[in-house]
Amino acid sequence: MGDVVDMADSINRQANTWFAGAEGIRRDVLAGIVVALALIPEAIGFSIIAGVDPRVGLYASVAIAVTIAFLGGRPGMISAATAAVAVLVGPLVRDHGVDYLFAATILMGLIQIVAGLLRLDLLMQFVSRSVITGFVNALAILIFMAQLPQLIDVGWQTYALVAAGLAIIYLFPRLTKAVPSPLVAILVLSAVGIGFALPVNTVGDMGALPQGLPSLVLPQVPLNWETLRIIAPYSLTMTAVGLLESLLTAQIVDDMTDTDSDKKRECMGQGGANIVSALFGGMGGCAMIGQSVINVTSGGRGRLSTLVAGAFLLFLLAVLGPWVGRIPMPALVAVMIMVSIGTFSWNSIANLRRHPPTSSIVMLVTVAVVVATQDLARGVLAGVLLSGIFFAGKVQRMFAVERSLDADGATARYRVTGQIFFASVDRFTRAFHAEDSARAVVIDVSAAHFWDISGVAALDRIVARLRRDGRTVEVIGYNRASADIVDRFALHDKTGVETGAVPH
Repeated sequence: MGDVVDMADSINRQANTWFAGAEGIRRDVLAGIVVALALIPEAIGFSIIAGVDPRVGLYASVAIAVTIAFLGGRPGMISAATAAVAVLVGPLVRDHGVDYLFAATILMGLIQIVAGLLRLDLLMQFVSRSVITGFVNALAILIFMAQLPQLIDVGWQTYALVAAGLAIIYLFPRLTKAVPSPLVAILVLSAVGIGFALPVNTVGDMGALPQGLPSLVLPQVPLNWETLRIIAPYSLTMTAVGLLESLLTAQIVDDMTDTDSDKKRECMGQGGANIVSALFGGMGGCAMIGQSVINVTSGGRGRLSTLVAGAFLLFLLAVLGPWVGRIPMPALVAVMIMVSIGTFSWNSIANLRRHPPTSSIVMLVTVAVVVATQDLARGVLAGVLLSGIFFAGKVQRMFAVERSLDADGATARYRVTGQIFFASVDRFTRAFHAEDSARAVVIDVSAAHFWDISGVAALDRIVARLRRDGRTVEVIGYNRASADIVDRFALHDKTGVETGAVPH
């Protein structure tokens, strides 16, 4: 009976991620339409970065968005072709052709599925809040910088439309929230731009839009070790970058919606979506924080919004292509500026003075590296490494050794407090006086913990040095975990050493 109830609860939860009432369906559909319109120039731009035809990026966005709606672990998050993946594959396309890109994308998907099965998503536990904040702020800056080419060497009409678009986006919700204001801005500015034939850039100016529907294709590459040797490095890099950006974006959407997501399922879903993308002539992709923010701020919360984004994008390309090409770019620039403003964590500026200096440094370094290199993976890696260094430094300072001498002066007692690991072994070793006149030494570690072989090696050196000087040494008070690691890895003669005496 309990299994039936659990199954019913699971089905209800799945249904709620798709259809959260009539109002939820309406919000998801309208939000998906806004996202689909915003995906077009992005996908074209990413195709240019990768050195492929615009249809490769556009079909990838369709395939990934539709597939991840069913397979993904974070409802309401948008995945499609992305710059983070596109910048990696340019040399592969240039040197070997687009079919090798498709093959590399399939291998990328397979590796991501394996990563999900191995629970590599748990590595996100080592990404600190400061790194996530830096990632968000850096991405907001990159999103804004990506709009600058549309705002340089253009007429006043472009600036007027962008200003009007931002005014609609921020003021229209005061009238009604029944329709997402970014969608209203795109429709109004498109009507004005087309109706008055304003001299502004359009979507069609970025590249030719594909006509018709994508078809199922298999990469035309030899199935041999040489092909694997060529594509494997690209696939591994794409996997790492794609999963990193997807998991970070999932965490951000979790925070925005105050809900949890299934990170293991998201990893595997990303893999499945990339395989489908390659089989329909698309490039690799991952989650997009900009479009995900558009979706959430427009009211999209469920899987339906992601499905509508992909399906409506396909409808626009196959049926309304000529009209879509006439959409003025200032309308989409206004939407992306709104995304940039909404994505940036503005309270992080005030927190620079309130938070510990190490946290602020980690956040600023993450931002600086991402913006300087335009590589999200490098920025996050720099932030994680710096967080680890600062954490190790903080923990090693939480360490002390107190010496006391018995009344007869024959026995010196050292009470060790804190964590003994690679960063604290130097202080641990120097705390024991070589010139100690006591003939017996008792080392009390009941308030300490040995974490690694560096700590055990330091204890070896201390015991060996004291015994060389003719002293008897007794170590007491190991907790169970410390006793285990000392018994396994210590080299000194442990005769007379009391282990496990004080459970801790």
